[in-house]
Amino acid sequence: MAYPANYRYTREHEWIELDGSIGAIGITDYAQNSLGDIVYVDAPKVGDTVTANTTFGSVESVKAVSDLYSPVSGTVTAVNEELKTAPDKINENPHGTWIIKVELSNPAEFNTLLDAAAYQAFVSEETAS
Repeated sequence: MAYPANYRYTREHEWIELDGSIGAIGITDYAQNSLGDIVYVDAPKVGDTVTANTTFGSVESVKAVSDLYSPVSGTVTAVNEELKTAPDKINENPHGTWIIKVELSNPAEFNTLLDAAAYQAFVSEETAS
């Protein structure tokens, strides 16, 4: 699967799509594929703050529980409520299903993340071992 060029990525396999000062955050196709069938998503509440490179929640699959790491710092403005009853939407469309939206407190953090080509190269290195 191609990684959207307008997104930025973390080495923990999250993506962020920026719309003005709001970033939608989800997990990559590689992450959902590694996890298998997702059965539960634990996300923060609207108004909570998140910090770049720290956990903000978790995704539970039939295989394991995996922490979610925020690519940026900011305040949660929205939580994808659909995931409470249909967490498998992430498996169906990982790059189109956001988990939280965050108003960035430091927009410069976005530019420190991996672009699509760098993330693809990172995944290739990880899977080659």
